Amino acid sequence: MPDISLTTLVVLCIAAAAAGWIDAVVGGGGLLLLPALLLGMPQVPAAHILGTNKAVAIVGTTGAAVTYVRKAPVQVSTAVRIGLAALAGSMGGAFFAAGISSEVLRPVIMVVLLGVAAFVMLRPSFGAAQDRGPVTRARVVTAIVLVGGGIGFYDGLFGPGTGTFLVLALTAVLHLDLVTASATAKIVNVCTNAGALVMFAYQGSVLWQLAALMAVFNLAGGMVGARMALKQGSEFVRRVLLVVVFSLVAKLAFDQWSG
Repeated sequence: MPDISLTTLVVLCIAAAAAGWIDAVVGGGGLLLLPALLLGMPQVPAAHILGTNKAVAIVGTTGAAVTYVRKAPVQVSTAVRIGLAALAGSMGGAFFAAGISSEVLRPVIMVVLLGVAAFVMLRPSFGAAQDRGPVTRARVVTAIVLVGGGIGFYDGLFGPGTGTFLVLALTAVLHLDLVTASATAKIVNVCTNAGALVMFAYQGSVLWQLAALMAVFNLAGGMVGARMALKQGSEFVRRVLLVVVFSLVAKLAFDQWSG
């Protein structure tokens, strides 16, 4: 456990719970959890911050995934295949990350996110629960290759908003409602987080004691978020999605112009 004050520890635990809730509903909990760790422990190396973040996040994501699978119509086998493709894609993205400037990527991602927000606002029926019929094999293959591999590559290359992009892409490609898309995205996130955590653990870059404590709060937040999404339905997820998208745009803009 690093040498941090009780106040900082309490704030980190609250941030972990809130991040778990956001992640479970629509993805994007890292927008809150990672900055909280960076600000709360400025003396800790970045690799240990990232590793601890993954150790915390995977617990809440797994809890949310289990909650969803028990109550939502999730095709676990399809989600796992997308997750394995995302794992491979993230490794490829990480390989190329050193040669890419984040200053170039941020404006592109901001434009894409603003376009997404406009689309979701102008299409209230997007992701609404309805009978969409069986998903074709072609769409499943597209989801594995483009959603899994493509967004996984982005996660390894840059990262912010990966969970949110997963929800949107799964809704569009597989014609899922937003609740089922969130559930599927959680299973994919478990796969990608597991791969990253294994690497960080191998490198000794995880603060296990702190991660274990924060993970309890992250798990609680994730399970509450999943239950709320299941109870409130797609319109609730849609509203949270828009808040997260605009928050992500604001963070990217701040990083771009402050840097």
